[in-house]
Amino acid sequence: MAVDRNELLAGRAGPVLVGRVTRTGQESTPYLVLDGADEPMAPVAAWMADLMVGDASPNTCRAYCYALLTWFRVLWSIDTSWQRATEGDVAAMVGWMRAAKNPQRRRRRSDTALAGSVNPKTGKRHLPDRYGAATINLTLAAVRGFYEFHARFGVGPVLNPVPESRREAILNRHRAPDAPRSPNRRARLRQKSSRPAPRAMPDQAWEELFATLGCDRDRALLACYVSSGARACELLGMRLLDIDWPGQRVWVVSKGSKARRLVPLSPEAVLWLARYIAGRGGCNLEEMVWRTLRGPDRPLTYSALRRVLQRANAKLDTNWTVHDLRHTAGVRMANDPALTLTDVQTILGHADISTTTIYTVPRVEEMFDRLHDYYSRPRSVPTLPAGYDPLDMETIFGAARNHSVDDQDNAPGTASS
Repeated sequence: MAVDRNELLAGRAGPVLVGRVTRTGQESTPYLVLDGADEPMAPVAAWMADLMVGDASPNTCRAYCYALLTWFRVLWSIDTSWQRATEGDVAAMVGWMRAAKNPQRRRRRSDTALAGSVNPKTGKRHLPDRYGAATINLTLAAVRGFYEFHARFGVGPVLNPVPESRREAILNRHRAPDAPRSPNRRARLRQKSSRPAPRAMPDQAWEELFATLGCDRDRALLACYVSSGARACELLGMRLLDIDWPGQRVWVVSKGSKARRLVPLSPEAVLWLARYIAGRGGCNLEEMVWRTLRGPDRPLTYSALRRVLQRANAKLDTNWTVHDLRHTAGVRMANDPALTLTDVQTILGHADISTTTIYTVPRVEEMFDRLHDYYSRPRSVPTLPAGYDPLDMETIFGAARNHSVDDQDNAPGTASS
């Protein structure tokens, strides 16, 4: 039985949970969407193959496959073919996503913090239990790209069911690559999203976090993150031959461009890294530096890295993440007078310097130290130049007398006039 579109739009009903995303292991189509009969969906496979020919990342294909799975589940629920989809069907999907709970954020333990609550120690909000604006916008972008691909071959509806902002297309049509995008209104159904401020750790919080780590691998790993500002996947892919010991730096592969670039390491991070490698008895130059400590010897995954921080957060009652270490490094570098903003951009691997400018915020602990000095500073008492009588000034200008004169007149033992 088909679900009513208005019920989906209002969030009172959900789509059928059929179909799944599978990993193929093939370079041409690394991920595919399977329908309810567990058969690959040819329209999605054709678009995935086209994306890979255009040098898209396998992670991009994976994200788009999950977005299209959500879209097709909505279409299957309302009994509509993808070739006949309309803007109203897309609106129903957005309405459901705004009201539905994200199954990936289901709390399975009773002692975990409430979704969307604020941690009193870090000031950071825990992830909400619903789909975020970025997830909804990504789904809309994937669905629009899917229909744009098939429209080139005359397949699908005449009008793309996902609306676009025509004003944005006109304003940015002839924009130079290094010029900022012209501001404009969001396209219909797009969610309001804002760039959050960088979540940098105060020095004391970093020292407390570092003190809870229980092994040299974790200490070396987090010290490398907070001193280099590298992304999580960039350092996890580091090999022994990528380390420049005399220069105290390491080669990493950038997340977006896949280009090799150098990132610096602090002397402390180099010492912890050398201690960790020496404790392992050395390793092959070609193998990954970061390895598991239990079970079969294998490279450390992002999930295992998250568990390192989760264990530390459980001890400290905090909610720091791996990306917070990158924010901490960015804010520290941007506030150092010895480094320019372009230096920080190069170290962090930003393609656009406007992304680096978000780190030009004052460090919290330094800002409050200055505020403490401001509040503790004694208030200056206004005085008159030498030779002027306060009583004469009051007679001429009709102003209230100086506070020092009032205090002197009201002092004990002083006779009133």
